[in-house]
Amino acid sequence: MAAKVTPSVLKLARGAQNDPSVEATPLDLGQRVRDLRKSRGWTLEQAASQAGLARSTLSKIENGQMSPTYAALKKLAVGLEISVPQLFTPPETNQVMGRMAVTKVGEGQAHPTVTYEHEMLAGALSTKSMLPYRARIRARSMEEFDGWVRHDGEEFLLVLTGTIRLYTEFYEPTDMRRGDSAYYDAAMGHNVISTSQEDATILWVTALGRSA
Repeated sequence: MAAKVTPSVLKLARGAQNDPSVEATPLDLGQRVRDLRKSRGWTLEQAASQAGLARSTLSKIENGQMSPTYAALKKLAVGLEISVPQLFTPPETNQVMGRMAVTKVGEGQAHPTVTYEHEMLAGALSTKSMLPYRARIRARSMEEFDGWVRHDGEEFLLVLTGTIRLYTEFYEPTDMRRGDSAYYDAAMGHNVISTSQEDATILWVTALGRSA
C-alpha cells in the first residue's frame, strides 16, 4: 500500500508576471509602494533613505503626483529588497501578517522525554504552519522506544552535532552525521538514536498537516 501523501503547508511563490494564463489587472503603484513601506514599519524618511530618494519624491510617488522614472523604480525596488516587477504585482492577500519570533540560545521551551530532550523554538508564535525545535538525542537503541513515532504533516531534520541513525517504517536505517539532512512523511513511523559517544543534537522542523 502506498504511503500517505500529505500536501506541504509551505507554498512556493508564484511568478504571476511570467505566467501568460494570468490576466494582468490595473494596480495603483502609489498605494502599492505605501503598502510595502508600511508592511516594513518604515516612515517616509526611512524608506526614502533606504531607496536613495528624496522624501518629497517618495511622497509624490505614493500620492500619485508623479510618474517615477525607471531609475527611480529600480532604486525603490532595491530599497524595498524586491524586484522591479514585484512593484507592479498585487499581493496575494490584503494583509501582511509580518510575524516574527527570535529565540536566543538556551531560551527555548524545554520538553525532556526518556529518549529525546526537545527545545521548542519560536514558542511566542501560536498557530504556526511549522513547528521548529532543537533536540538532544538520548536514545541509543530502538528498544528504548515504545513503538514508532507517527504524527500528521511532513518533517525535516538536520544533524547539528554528533552522529545519528534514522529509522523509518518503510526504509532501511540511515546513518547520518553533522550537516546531513532528511525530509520525510511524518505519518510514516520514525525514530532517531545517537550513534556517537556524546548525545547528538539535531534541528527538527515539522510542517503541520491538517487533522483527518
